[in-house]
Amino acid sequence: MSSSNDQVFITMSQRNTNGLSGMPSNDLKSFTQGAVLSFHNVCYRVKVKSGFLLARKTTEKEILMNVNGIMRPGLNAILGPTGGGKSSLLDVLAARKDPQGLSGDVMINGAPQPANFKCTSGYVVQDDVVMGTLTVRENLQFSAALRLPTTMTNHEKNERINKVIQELGLAKVADSKVGTQFTRGVSGGERKRTSIGMELITDPSILFLDEPTTGLDSSTANAVLLLLKRMSKQGRTIIFSIHQPRYSIFKLFDSLTLLASGRVMFHGPAQEALGYFASAGHHCESYNNPADFFLDVINGDSSAVTSNREDEDGEARETEDPSKRDKPVIEKLAEFYVNSAFFTDTRAELDQLSGVQKKKKSVVFKELTYATSFCHQLKWIAKRSFKNLLGNPQASIAEIIVTIFLGLIIGAIFYDLKHDPTGIQNRAGVLFFLTTNQCFSSVSAVELFVVEKKLFIHEYISGYYRVSSYFFGKLLSDLLPMRMLPSIIFTCIIYFLLGLKPVVESFFIMMLTLMMVAFTASSMSLAIAAGQSVVSIATLLMTITFVFMMIFSGLLVNLRTIVPWLSWLQYFSIPRYGYTALRHNEFLGQNFCPGLNVTGNNTCSFAICTGEEYLINQGIDLSPWGLWKNHVALACMIVIFLTIAYLKLLFLKKFS
Repeated sequence: MSSSNDQVFITMSQRNTNGLSGMPSNDLKSFTQGAVLSFHNVCYRVKVKSGFLLARKTTEKEILMNVNGIMRPGLNAILGPTGGGKSSLLDVLAARKDPQGLSGDVMINGAPQPANFKCTSGYVVQDDVVMGTLTVRENLQFSAALRLPTTMTNHEKNERINKVIQELGLAKVADSKVGTQFTRGVSGGERKRTSIGMELITDPSILFLDEPTTGLDSSTANAVLLLLKRMSKQGRTIIFSIHQPRYSIFKLFDSLTLLASGRVMFHGPAQEALGYFASAGHHCESYNNPADFFLDVINGDSSAVTSNREDEDGEARETEDPSKRDKPVIEKLAEFYVNSAFFTDTRAELDQLSGVQKKKKSVVFKELTYATSFCHQLKWIAKRSFKNLLGNPQASIAEIIVTIFLGLIIGAIFYDLKHDPTGIQNRAGVLFFLTTNQCFSSVSAVELFVVEKKLFIHEYISGYYRVSSYFFGKLLSDLLPMRMLPSIIFTCIIYFLLGLKPVVESFFIMMLTLMMVAFTASSMSLAIAAGQSVVSIATLLMTITFVFMMIFSGLLVNLRTIVPWLSWLQYFSIPRYGYTALRHNEFLGQNFCPGLNVTGNNTCSFAICTGEEYLINQGIDLSPWGLWKNHVALACMIVIFLTIAYLKLLFLKKFS
């Protein structure tokens, strides 16, 4: 494409759907009437806090300043030095930037962006966020199941998936796992293409990519850009930021936007950029990469720039402080662009688009729309989470093995508890250990939302699912089985090895109590960890909290002896409720002085011979409500903690 005015647009119904490689190279100008994205006077400011807590100052930093431009079907590159604002501009155009501090207009075909633009366009993030424990096909099936309308049959969805796999050249690895930090998977280029395929499932007319070549070698990066070029020939508007592409990649660009310090240095056809810079007095040396040359000119540290200055001024200025040259060069280039014919033509087209919009009065969607129902989303999220659980043996199978091993060790240590005074101490000790073990083993639940935070934010913004669907899907498939199964295994192993009360009802009450303690502790972990970015911080907070709760569990200190102004803290202790329920269940009806008639011989008031005496000494109510009120308290805590976790996810900052 040689200029921005010689495109021939055809209708969307004529898009070639037989494959990306089916379009001949001479059809470069035959773009379909895809989406034309225009942005008018875009400014973006952020508030930066500096200084210490008492003398903290807030200053405004300008990230983008009066940025204007038009992105048409084709490859639209946003190029610039680090910190120049290219990723910020990309996020603004994709409607993924925090609206606070943002001004200006972004239009699609002359109409304002709809509220659900994030759902209808595609966005490939810089760090690939695909589920590594699933195969390439399974990841694409997840995207298709949640983003394609329910009116499409499964056969039609599978055809769409197979078409995307063929277009992206993923047929050989379609049934291979993407890979995690623990398991080997597909290559970096194939992983990037899988991320692109997740967005292509909906066949978006606009596709955004944030530095798609990051982490790839030059050959793989070139292959990815060739793929994007083929896709752009079918009428898609592809907009991406890129740092420093090689020449074979640069020559694929149709449109180039150069940014530095939040200002536009150039916006127009990529192949005319060299001529534009030459007219500004900056000539590219032979065999120099144009992309490197542009960045060198902007940064003011190019040998070509120095040579130009020697020719013009007759003296070398290599010893000049670069920091003093950068700002003037950027300002001169920005002013030169504002006075150029490229800017004049762009402004004229933008004014024309704005005029069309004033006549249109288009309807703007006020709410995000989802392609599928809550139940459908819940089913697929639970299905994916369960597959991820099975595909992560380090987290699932290892925990089961450790539970079995620990149960056998505890069973060996406390084997066959006696009905004598030592049996009281041993029973109290083992029940306390079981309660605290359930609490501390639940700390691993902090990873449930922390590890997948980036994945959740990306998929939620892209309209995959509701927050409620994700939350309950994760609970059903991940939290419930991983807390329920260890409790069942633990109870089955130790109950009979320890010789606890031989009553069926007591066996199941113990199992239920251990489950409730695990669920409550896990819920508190989620309430603390939801929204956190670092697992270690959440784990530290959980550990400190559980250690504090242990003091008020009832073993280390008799709760009746705590001073009144501190005794209220016991009601916030999860181990207290679990430990009290387990002791009530085990000690009630037990006799620990088998040779003594406890009813007729009461010679020593300090001796504890029955379970009832022990429970009364500990301040535990002997009635049935004394048992079940602990489960009611744990259930209330579960509801409160899960509500906090859900609200934290719901109000989590989802903009960049």
